[in-house]
Amino acid sequence: MLSVTPIPAFGDNYIWLLRQDTSSEICVVDPGDAAPVVELIEREGLSLSTVLITHHHADHTGGLPELIERYAPRVIGPNNPRIPGIEERVASGDEFRVMGRRFEVFEVPGHTLDHIAFFTAGIPPLLFCGDALFSAGCGRLFEGTPEQMHASLNRLAALPDDTLVFAAHEYTLANLRFALAADPHNPDVARAMEECQRARELDRPTLPSSLGREKRINPFLRVTDAGVRQAAADHGATDSDQATFATLRAWKDNF
Repeated sequence: MLSVTPIPAFGDNYIWLLRQDTSSEICVVDPGDAAPVVELIEREGLSLSTVLITHHHADHTGGLPELIERYAPRVIGPNNPRIPGIEERVASGDEFRVMGRRFEVFEVPGHTLDHIAFFTAGIPPLLFCGDALFSAGCGRLFEGTPEQMHASLNRLAALPDDTLVFAAHEYTLANLRFALAADPHNPDVARAMEECQRARELDRPTLPSSLGREKRINPFLRVTDAGVRQAAADHGATDSDQATFATLRAWKDNF
């Protein structure tokens, strides 16, 4: 059975660790810092076989050089020469296998132009989406356009509702505070805030979420909702889904 656990880094990053119960081999996703990965490997006698990279930002790639030097793992990531060490550059439609699971690649530009996400079907399906989709939020648009990000999130939202969402940051409470303003009459948002506050008080991660849950609490996936559009109308255009998304993203940037 494939298990997924977080390795905390930088205060609010998660490096996701994938492991089959019957093997010491592991895969990590977006190792921005090598130190906590090395510590875990050496402490538990593990073997790093694969690294997955979603995009080029340093808090997702900074640990790559040391991990490659120490363990020579297979490295799979976007087709961006700015990321040194990737030996398998992948794009939408590509597939590969890790730990017996078939992974699909989706290009999800918006946060960055090179951003990709990794999806593997199963019980349950798993989505490793970096900084594209957060719980109750989405990534800031550093390189892409609102139109690109809106299309990217729609692509992810089309996956099964029971898909577990492994985002790369513990941003959930801040995102839910915005969701309370952007979707003020949504009881699911208020319940999620209570649940996530309790989790953080116990120093537990709020992730993974699920796509079904995100469709109920994430305003960036709810741009067709009348309540979201009404709240966003005070901050910009809401005459289309894309316009509403762009207004929400700009509002969140200054929230």
